[in-house]
Amino acid sequence: MKKILFFVVMLVMGISYASAQTAEIKFDKTTHDFGTFSEKDPVVSCVFTFTNIGDAPLVIHQAVASCGCTVPDYTKEPIQPGKTGTIKVTYNGTGKYPGHFKKSITLRTNAKTEMMRIYIEGNMTAKDAK
Repeated sequence: MKKILFFVVMLVMGISYASAQTAEIKFDKTTHDFGTFSEKDPVVSCVFTFTNIGDAPLVIHQAVASCGCTVPDYTKEPIQPGKTGTIKVTYNGTGKYPGHFKKSITLRTNAKTEMMRIYIEGNMTAKDAK
């Protein structure tokens, strides 16, 4: 009976230890400003770098942009503790009105904070602007 009780206690402790491990995401920056660029070259990209500062593998389940003009491409495989991953964000201003823009990318992960946003912004000037 003592052996069974010991096994149950160890099993419960093992389960609680395993569930205590969490991934945690930390970005080098959460906003990128493209500054001013011309409508003549309307496609701009940047890379966000993040680190898993938790103690379990980090998985990005989904990255959704606030509009179709913004496309995120992210590390698909699990990011081990202490390792880094990237999210490349491309903004395509083709056919968009010149001026200031700010777009968000919503991330859904298995991290301690399951949902978070990163942002891009910039100012696209008209083709004929000097």
